[in-house]
Formats: sequence, structure tokens, C-alpha cells
Amino acid sequence: MLVVECDAVLFDNDGVLVDSDAGVYAAWSRWARSFGLPVDEVTEAVHGRRAVDTVALLVPEGGRAGALADITRWEVEEAAGTTAVPGAVALVRSLPRGVWAVVTSGVTALARARLEAAGFPEPSVMVAADDVVHGKPAPDGYLAAAKALGVRPDRAVVVEDSAAGIAAGRAAGVAKVVGVGERAVRAGADLVVRDLTGLRWAAGELHVDRATLLG
Repeated sequence: MLVVECDAVLFDNDGVLVDSDAGVYAAWSRWARSFGLPVDEVTEAVHGRRAVDTVALLVPEGGRAGALADITRWEVEEAAGTTAVPGAVALVRSLPRGVWAVVTSGVTALARARLEAAGFPEPSVMVAADDVVHGKPAPDGYLAAAKALGVRPDRAVVVEDSAAGIAAGRAAGVAKVVGVGERAVRAGADLVVRDLTGLRWAAGELHVDRATLLG
């Protein structure tokens, strides 16, 4: 086991706690086609980024409000099929409520719908896309979550799957960034695990099973 001393664990949602890839692909594919944009380019660009930021990159200013409303509605419609990443529900349920938070690039309604569909307890602290001015890779979300939990950022561990999220954790000055899944390999995490089956919490320590490491 690898042991990381920490006072809090700050989780990204999509790709870390929940597997929403199918819903993300379905909703953003529909959105891309509605704007005549290449589906593969759009669906590749959305990971770890707020919808409002993706829309701003791809849609002229006058059409952004309607475009954002469309993708928000379609993603919530797809949320019912969300499942949990292996090991995630068990890990979260083993954590005291005051030591974990969710920091997501999804809006609050979408994040709650996906967590509920996947069988998670409601987090006591969640920082969503609509709670911050600057989304990932800016550190705002992780700094806000650490503050809400009453811990120093350098005593927190961030668990992320995307390059933008890993960069946000780094910028927040957290103790360690744990990457999850293939997207996190070579994205700058301190270590990368296949899923959350190998993570365990003991008072003040996050234990990581070496057998689950990738890269």
C-alpha cells in the first residue's frame, strides 16, 4: 500500500465517482449535430470542462445562452443511465461526511442527478460549475471545497480523471493529485489508479493499493 497523509479527499464527479461517459457522449453528440459541428471533436473537448466554457469556445456570443440551455437539458435527460465507478460508492460511504467533497464541472442539478442515479449519498459539500467564476483548470473549485470543509489545501488530496482537473488540483496546492483511469495517464497526476477499488480511508490517511496503479 501507498499511504498519503491528508485531512480531506476532494473528488471530481464524472469519470471519478460516476461513469457518465455514455450520457455525455449522447448529449454532446446531439448538441454537436444541432450546430453542424464535428461530433468527435466536440465530445473529446468536453472532459473536465464546464459546459459554459465549452459553449463559449464553439458558439458565437449571441447564440450561447440557448446553446447552453440545450446541452444542460439534454445532459440531465441522460443522467438516469449513470452508473458508479467501481469502488467509488464503498469508498465514499466509508468516509466521514466532514472529510470529503465533490468538485465538478457539471452544474448542480446535473451533478446531483448523476450521483443519485449511481447510488451515492448526498455530499455535505459540493462545488459545481455554477458555484465558481472560473472553472477547471483554475483552482477555484478545489480551494472553495477545502475552505468549506475547514482544511488547508495542502492537507487535501484531489481525485481526478481529466487533464484540466488535474491542473486545477495542482494549482490549488493540494498534497497529492490521484488520477483515475486511462484519461489521467500522462496528465500530470502524482499517481494513477484504474478505479477506486484500491483506495481505503483510515483516520488521516488515504491508502492506495499498488496493484491498481496504471502507467
